[in-house]
Amino acid sequence: MKAATGELNLTVITLIAISAILAFFWWMWDNVIKGSINENWNKVNDARDNKDNEAITVPEYIVVDDYIIDFSK
Repeated sequence: MKAATGELNLTVITLIAISAILAFFWWMWDNVIKGSINENWNKVNDARDNKDNEAITVPEYIVVDDYIIDFSK
């Protein structure tokens, strides 16, 4: 009976610890991580919007060793 009680106590402690860790990361996701991702996303979008829209020149082909990559198709 003592062994079963010990296993039950250990199971309860494990579940409480896992719940505490999940609650901490849930809070971190909502308050810190998600906000940081959105802030960085907005910085990238602002930098892209402020950049001049210059035409990008694509070469017709690139030679790597003996291989030719053809972009004209």
